[in-house]
Amino acid sequence: MSSIFRCIDCGKSYPLEVKTKCECGGLFEVKHEFREGIRRDIFDKRVGSPNPIIKSGVWRFKELVYPGLDNNHIITKPEGNTNLYTSKLISSFVGTPNLYLKHEGENPTGSFKDRGMTVGVSEAKRLGVNIVACASTGNTSSSLASYAAIADLKCIVFVPEGRIAYGKLAQTLAYGATMIQVKGSFDDAMSLVQQASEELGIYLLNSINPWRIEGQKTIVFDLIQQLNWKPPDWIILPAGNLGNTSAFGKALTELEELDLIDEKPRLAAIQAECADPFYRLWSTGSSLLEPNSEAKTVASAIRIGNPVNWKKALSAIKNTNGVVEHVSDQEIMDSKIVVDRSGIGCEPASAASVAGAKRLFDSGVIDKGEKIVCVLTGNILKDPDSTIRYFEGDLPGIKSNIINSSKIVEPSMRDIRKTLEL
Repeated sequence: MSSIFRCIDCGKSYPLEVKTKCECGGLFEVKHEFREGIRRDIFDKRVGSPNPIIKSGVWRFKELVYPGLDNNHIITKPEGNTNLYTSKLISSFVGTPNLYLKHEGENPTGSFKDRGMTVGVSEAKRLGVNIVACASTGNTSSSLASYAAIADLKCIVFVPEGRIAYGKLAQTLAYGATMIQVKGSFDDAMSLVQQASEELGIYLLNSINPWRIEGQKTIVFDLIQQLNWKPPDWIILPAGNLGNTSAFGKALTELEELDLIDEKPRLAAIQAECADPFYRLWSTGSSLLEPNSEAKTVASAIRIGNPVNWKKALSAIKNTNGVVEHVSDQEIMDSKIVVDRSGIGCEPASAASVAGAKRLFDSGVIDKGEKIVCVLTGNILKDPDSTIRYFEGDLPGIKSNIINSSKIVEPSMRDIRKTLEL
């Protein structure tokens, strides 16, 4: 079972090496030569295994992720195996009863990034590199910092100054990464880390690295297995740098080619209205993405104006007969509060999938009888500031439909009765 890199632009093939881009500038994708006889029951028998590698919700699907990797190189916490929830409250809010929520915020560092990072850092170990780096709005940096620490690799992260949520900032620093705050946007940080990677010999682990995509494919493998290999009609996901959109498209194509599913679900990629270059590309039918240098949204994890994976993501949407939609910050926060009040909870960017599902249902794109899976990408604790400010009615540009600020009382039952009105 062999694997190679192939350029998505010129088609040139490369052996597996430190490179993350082709000489022509195009991105790589990993092409696997899958062995014969890959069946559903192989993966089903591994669920719940005590084996330290197979029990990972990523490496359970090793034949589909990185079949030729020696297990000695694998760095796992483990990750994956996240829950697939239903909620009457959220279903009622969206307007359809057939709604599931795949909660990637249940990964070890609190986001879906762990699925890609276990594969990326494992490859770094195989290659023998000593330093890894990424640009991040927060989740990528905290995930890489954690996995790099386990692998005993030096980690450098580039983040936009003052634009990273404190929960993510704290994680990254706590895991021991060197943090560089760039005076500019995420896209400025992304450009700088790519230059640093090329000039300083640092191994880049943003989703420009195709191994990240291979790990993130397993979100789809995992959720379809949880549905007894009967795919939903729709998979709806937040869209920022478009790594997940790309990964989901690749996963579905491979599952279909291997006869592990009978039909591909449709993908719906959801962007924030003021950070929506991919939506504008899709809605205008353009062949080139126009970056948005002023991307703004309360959903910091998708506050990206120049997504590096747009070409892969566009193919994913087209190949699944999918759609791209955008939603307002108000819709995102209203949806987040519903997810939170259901007892499930998520960070703001995650709620873009639920907001997108509601908008697509209301507009008639999604039918009431169709089965939907919304992907929640991050844990509720990732961005506590936005949540607190929402409940205090202090989030700029957002109407707080529920006020739930904390109450300060004297240490007496009289004050307790008065405050609780009991």
